[in-house]
Amino acid sequence: MLFQTTDNVVPVKKTSSSKIKDRKKAVINPQTAGKPKAASKLKAADTRKVTKAGPSLKTVVTDALADMKALEVKVLDVRGLTDIADFMVIASGTSDRHVRSVAQRVVEKTKEAGFRPHGVEGQQDSDWVLIDLSEMIVHVMLPRVREFYGLEKLWDMTAAKRAARA
Repeated sequence: MLFQTTDNVVPVKKTSSSKIKDRKKAVINPQTAGKPKAASKLKAADTRKVTKAGPSLKTVVTDALADMKALEVKVLDVRGLTDIADFMVIASGTSDRHVRSVAQRVVEKTKEAGFRPHGVEGQQDSDWVLIDLSEMIVHVMLPRVREFYGLEKLWDMTAAKRAARA
């Protein structure tokens, strides 16, 4: 294999990737160099810590909302409706500052419990803050915004079934 620069051609010796990995391990920790890793390591793609008796995400979120006195908290089971999440939580705040602080508390408490939020949107305006927790999406919004968009009507199957019967 040749490595070409602008002035000359320099031969490069090819080494296998396993030798390079062994050298890196030897530099980091000489006792464990070349030994296989434990199979129980968590993958980088895991979004939450594995805990034996930790609280569920639903409990952590609803407790955080209750601590911050969020209004009209509603938990919707959307497993049969969409693949993006299992649950959707909708809550209201009394002001934009209250909405922002409620959302921040939900993020803090979920991180403490070992659940990593994938994203938080709307914190600057604070009319509507959305927290994506992978298996759960949390909406914290002002009452006027909540009424305007009507997410409960859109995602609540029991309400949709009642409306279809009428």
